[in-house]
Amino acid sequence: MDVAIVVNLKSRRGSKKVADHARLEIPTARVLATHSLAETERFIQELRATSPDLVLSAGGDGTAVGLINALRPTNGQGQFPTIGLLPLGTGNGWANATRAPAWKEGLARVAHLAKRSKSISTRRFDLVETCGRIAPFAGTGWDAELIDDFHAQKSGPGVLPKGSRKGVAGYLHGLFTRTVPRHVLAKERLEVELINTGDDAFTVDDSGKVIPLPGGHTGAVLYRGPVGVCGAATSAEWGFGFKSYPFAGAMPRRLCVRVYSAGPIEAVLRTRDLWVGKHPLPKMHTWMLTSCKMKFSRPVPFQIGGDRHGHVSDVDYRIAPETVDVLDWPAIRRR
Repeated sequence: MDVAIVVNLKSRRGSKKVADHARLEIPTARVLATHSLAETERFIQELRATSPDLVLSAGGDGTAVGLINALRPTNGQGQFPTIGLLPLGTGNGWANATRAPAWKEGLARVAHLAKRSKSISTRRFDLVETCGRIAPFAGTGWDAELIDDFHAQKSGPGVLPKGSRKGVAGYLHGLFTRTVPRHVLAKERLEVELINTGDDAFTVDDSGKVIPLPGGHTGAVLYRGPVGVCGAATSAEWGFGFKSYPFAGAMPRRLCVRVYSAGPIEAVLRTRDLWVGKHPLPKMHTWMLTSCKMKFSRPVPFQIGGDRHGHVSDVDYRIAPETVDVLDWPAIRRR
């Protein structure tokens, strides 16, 4: 089995140690230890000529998103190799959704697979396409602001000691000391208009069943009103086990689009329910769409796959024409 491995040295747990262990564990693998997307793209160009069976993304969500965009077939020709996700980043939302193990165990499983079998157990994921990029999730509002607030709180004033402002603790620290106060003090709330630009819309009833939405035809305004966070996803988790899109994948070839309209205080009081993806939840609106447009009352921060992409006043989402097969870690363990 031809295996290629990309280790992002800038990810939270990425290091030369990981790359060296990968070379030791899978001697035949081509391993890139990289500091930049440009290095990754050059490596991918080399791989295109040989089409590896499996490419391991050792980093966070941003690493995986950069990788699939670099691997994206041109002009609709060709297909992705199987992608394996090793969680070395901060949130690791997509890797968590595939139930990826710790990186050492993951490398050991792949080494065993490479020696014993040519077949690879996979899960197929649809992808969100927005702003010319593909990803398992993208969104605007609090989730995008949190990315900046997480980095800012590492060295700025706060409640926690600076050495402990990492991982989920750092994100929560940024949420409560920066994101929430900013919205509580805001003079007016952000509003969004959601327009269905694709096939007839579906929604999710109180029992969790996907059903047609009356009046959800192409061009229909599905929602107009206040918003705290909204976006589209084909993977259930945003990061740290936060099931922000629990119905992603419930309907093939559809985006799970959500708008949460509660204010910051109510959202904080419902943190646990939001975290576990409780349904139904007051002021949480869910649709299953092929494409849509969101128009905002003012420019808002925007993230694609957990990386900030500036501010937008409107954004278009659609289901990407491509799908990607991702390594099914539990199935490998069973084998």
